[in-house]
Amino acid sequence: MTAPLYRLTRDLRERRTTAKSLIEGCFERLNASDERLMAYRLVTTERARAAAAAADLAFDSGADPGPLAGIPVSIKDLYGIEGLDTFAGSPRAVPAAWRTEGPLVRHLKNQLAAIVGKTHTVEFAFGGLGVNSHWGTPRNPWDTTCHRVPGGSSSGAGVSLMQGSALLALGTDTAGSVRIPASMTGTVGLKTSSGRWPTDGIFPLSPTLDTAGILARSVEDVAFAFAVMDPWVDEDPWTFVDELRESTARAPVLGFGEAALWDDCDEHVAGVVSALLDDLDRAGATRVTASLPEAADAQDLLRLGNVVSAELAELLESEMPEWLDTLDPLVGSRIRDGGSISASEWLARRRRLDRLAAAAADRFGDCDVMVNPTVAIGVPRLEDVQDLAGYRGTNMACLHNTCVANSLALCALTLPAGLDDDGLPVGLQLMAPQGEEERLLAAALWIEDQFGPPPARLGVAPGAPS
Repeated sequence: MTAPLYRLTRDLRERRTTAKSLIEGCFERLNASDERLMAYRLVTTERARAAAAAADLAFDSGADPGPLAGIPVSIKDLYGIEGLDTFAGSPRAVPAAWRTEGPLVRHLKNQLAAIVGKTHTVEFAFGGLGVNSHWGTPRNPWDTTCHRVPGGSSSGAGVSLMQGSALLALGTDTAGSVRIPASMTGTVGLKTSSGRWPTDGIFPLSPTLDTAGILARSVEDVAFAFAVMDPWVDEDPWTFVDELRESTARAPVLGFGEAALWDDCDEHVAGVVSALLDDLDRAGATRVTASLPEAADAQDLLRLGNVVSAELAELLESEMPEWLDTLDPLVGSRIRDGGSISASEWLARRRRLDRLAAAAADRFGDCDVMVNPTVAIGVPRLEDVQDLAGYRGTNMACLHNTCVANSLALCALTLPAGLDDDGLPVGLQLMAPQGEEERLLAAALWIEDQFGPPPARLGVAPGAPS
């Protein structure tokens, strides 16, 4: 594995390494394993090499194109990139309206980030397990003996990081689609607050709940990339990370105990997270009882399809009717179940979401963040979720805890808590109020600093290149 993003950005500027060596190392690891791991729908080799060469030329001449210049990045195949088709997990390219670049991709390209390629996604991002019958399901690198799911819908994102083909991954999160793959692959994933980052240039699943997000191999890397990408951060990313660290002189107050986020968790998952929280208590964190009764309402809405099914169904019926005939059965059945609601019911659900979000915002008075298991179940085997009977309940259980942050308009982050009895990653989810990403990242960075970044705690996934 390569060095942390935070350090590599300094090494590039001080010419201790080159963008060319970074990208060639990424391609070497990709070529050694992607036939098996299947992180990418499309690898953009020449584009990435050209960006790396331009970054090296700029550094050699004393210029600095931007903090992520020369850094290898993977991008979920919901994001438009000029000159490339977007498939959004479907069997054919989506209309041109969703192939145009939005501000996030343009920002990366303008600072000469090396875009490695477009990673796989669940069809139209509508699923939490990462399964795709059209393109195949990426393989979770933590199990070399059987094919386990990578988490979805940003199914190739976490795999690309563990594979070592990217140092940063762009994903999207509507009910957990950044945090679930991060949790299942032992990486760190950040769901930004609704509206904080633009979603222009991203194929929409639910305009109401869609958010952009990022995955990286450590909290420090996520914090650095967040500062680069976020339009509201004024400091340079190195200063931002340093100031976050200074703010962690006081250990965070962790809100704990909401039944809806614990009672339905597998015992071995809850046990790993509880053990980490006990360690954090001993390290100086303060744990307080925190109630979030709106979580159960959010989970009820998930079971009904929330507003997501209806919004995706309307988009396909109005703009892409030909795609309805080729839907992945696991996606199509859920659209049909939840999409046929009246306009009045959709409006009622929207009002309910607004009320729940307003109430949830007042629940953080006694804590910095709330903590719970990210995914309530262990990492499933692909063979157990390939048919509708096995898929439905498992997918719902997978989204059970992550959907809460989206429906309650919170920002959220997952970081690795440890490995379960099968040697598979378990995630700790932190949630904070809308617009409080700095608070969220500071608490997560304090936790990481107690035990080291994920590779130090978990080791390297046995199915990933070393």
